[in-house]
Amino acid sequence: MSIWGKIIGGVAGFALGGPLGALLGAIAGHAADMRIDQAEPAAPDDHQLDDRSATRQIAFTIAVIVLGAKMAKADGVVSRAEVAAFKEVFQVPSHEMKNVARLFDRAKQDPAGFEPYAKQVARMFRKDHPVLEELLDGLFHIAKADGGVHEAEVAYLKSVANIFGLDENDFARIREGHLGADKADPYTILGIRRTASNEEIKAAWRKLVRDTHPDTLMAQGLPREFIDMANEKLATINAAYDKVAKERGIN
Repeated sequence: MSIWGKIIGGVAGFALGGPLGALLGAIAGHAADMRIDQAEPAAPDDHQLDDRSATRQIAFTIAVIVLGAKMAKADGVVSRAEVAAFKEVFQVPSHEMKNVARLFDRAKQDPAGFEPYAKQVARMFRKDHPVLEELLDGLFHIAKADGGVHEAEVAYLKSVANIFGLDENDFARIREGHLGADKADPYTILGIRRTASNEEIKAAWRKLVRDTHPDTLMAQGLPREFIDMANEKLATINAAYDKVAKERGIN
């Protein structure tokens, strides 16, 4: 079953708990209770995720929806471009679109701030975990969909990054990756200084590639539906390294 189907199925909210689970439970409502009562226990198989990994995947996906909804109005306007970007980047199946839209709208209307949701996700992963970086990347995708990242959105994203345990250098590196090949500083994308040695550059690049590799992220809780985003980030990292390597003559 798709991660979207698992989430909208209702049981996920009860398994997740916290503010994310409460929000999902409010959307699922009575239908969720019925599914829990009527569902037959599924037979485990070799491909079934363990409970912790499944909960992380659910938390990541709901966090993208909730934090994306709250960030989309950080500049005071929820543009159609931002909503469209969410749908495109995260590849919501057409048959799940209505349910995901309900959760997105509910999150926009929720009077609570974004902090409780971001903190719940942060507690599920170690500090500066690559999956948290991937979530922040997804929010950048939404923010820049209307032609640029507004100051209010930058402030929002910095606050989320801080809750996730990412420092100023991490934030600068992630933000730089969304500027485009012509504007981005490859050294910033790699998280290194221009005075770094060739060996330091290679080491930084290898670590980023290792942390960002789709297989690594999936093993640590990134849903399969989000892998295209991870591949895009990996391509940006490799392009930055190639540019630096060519400039320095690194073989």
